[in-house]
Amino acid sequence: MQIITSAEDAGSRPELFCHGTFRPCRRFPHRKCRESSQDGGAHEVVPRLGVNLQRREASNHAGGEGLSRARGGLGARLGGPRPEPAPGWLLVGSLDRSLSVFSTERGKFTGGRLCPGGGGAFCGLGVLGSSVVTAVESGLVRVWGLHEDQEPLQELQAGPGLCRMRQDPTRPHVVGTGGKENALKVWDLQRPQEPLFRAKNVRNDWLDLRVPVWDRDLQFLPGTQRIVTCTGHGQVRLYDPSCPRRRPVLDAALGEAPLTALALPEGNTSVVVGSARGDVAVIDLRKGRVLRALKGFAGGVRALQCHPRLPLVASVGLDRFLRLHRLDGHLSHKVYLKSRLTCLLLNTHLDWEAQEEPPPQKGVKDEEGDELWDALESIPTPKKGKKRKILGI
Repeated sequence: MQIITSAEDAGSRPELFCHGTFRPCRRFPHRKCRESSQDGGAHEVVPRLGVNLQRREASNHAGGEGLSRARGGLGARLGGPRPEPAPGWLLVGSLDRSLSVFSTERGKFTGGRLCPGGGGAFCGLGVLGSSVVTAVESGLVRVWGLHEDQEPLQELQAGPGLCRMRQDPTRPHVVGTGGKENALKVWDLQRPQEPLFRAKNVRNDWLDLRVPVWDRDLQFLPGTQRIVTCTGHGQVRLYDPSCPRRRPVLDAALGEAPLTALALPEGNTSVVVGSARGDVAVIDLRKGRVLRALKGFAGGVRALQCHPRLPLVASVGLDRFLRLHRLDGHLSHKVYLKSRLTCLLLNTHLDWEAQEEPPPQKGVKDEEGDELWDALESIPTPKKGKKRKILGI
C-alpha cells in the first residue's frame, strides 16, 4: 500500500509524501533507482522518497526552493484511463488554481496547467478518461484536457458555497456536489443541463425551525445508487435517489462538532467520519449508531481514506500526523510529517507491510591488522584462588 499526502504550506509545489520503496541500486547503494529496459538497462537514479511506517520517517517529493503558500496543495487524485486508480500518476490541485501531474514512478512533477474560471479554491478533482474534472467553491464544475491551450470541454453550475465534489467510482461520468446552503445534487457530465437527483432538506425541528444545510463531504456507495454525506452540524445522512421523498433515509447525529471528512470501509455497511475537534468514529449505516471510536487525535481531521480490502483507515489532520488505524480501534502507525496536511491517497498496488531491502554491504578485510593480531602471543588467563573463610571470635 502506498500512502501519499499533500500539504498546504508547501513550497513551489505541494508537498507529497509517499510510502513505498524502490529497490536498491547496484551502482549507487545509498540511493534508489529503477531500471529502464532502454539503452541497455540504463539506471535512472531516484532520490530516497517516501514515508517509512516502520521507522516513522518521511521524505518530501517537492523541493524547498521558492516557498509560497499560494502553491499549497488542496487536493489530490490518483489518475488513470480506468475507473480504478492507476499507480502511474496523480493529480494535485493548488491554491492558485494550478493543476499539476505527478509521476509516482519517477518521483517528480511531469506537467500541469492552470484552470481559470469561477471563484474560490478547488473543492474536488476527478479523472474522466483522458480528461480532468475540477470543481471550485463558487460552484463551477468543468471538464478539462491536460494541454494548456485547450478550452473547457464541458461545464455546469452546481450552486454557490460548494464544499465538495466527488465522482461515482463505478460511473465516472456521474458526480455528486454539496455545500453550505447547497443541498446534495447528482449530475451526469454527459448531460449537465439538469441534475439527476436533487436532495430535499429534512423536516423542521421540534421548534418548527428550518434545519440549516451544510454538506461537508460525500461518498458514493460502490455498487449502489446511495450516497452518504456528513454535515458541518454533526450529522451523517444516507440518501437513496430511488426514494421518491428525496429526503435522507438515515439521519444520525454525532455530537455538535462540524464533521470534516468521510471514508467508506469495505462492505458498505459502515462509514468512518472525522470532526474538526479531532473525533473519529465508525458509524453503522444500518442502525445509525456509533460502533467504535478511534483515539489518538490532537487536532481537527482534514482527510480520511479506508483500504478497499483490509480493515485499515488512514488519516491526516491539523496536528501534522499521519495515522494508520485498524477499524477495531488499534493505532498501527503514527508518523509526524512537519507540514499542515490537507489530503491523502492510498495506492493499494504496493504492500504496506513490506520491509525495505537494505543495500548490500561488502566487508573489507584489513590484512595488515589481521597479521598483527595473529603474531601476538596469547597470554593465559590466571586462575582465581579460593577465598579463605575468616572465622569470627
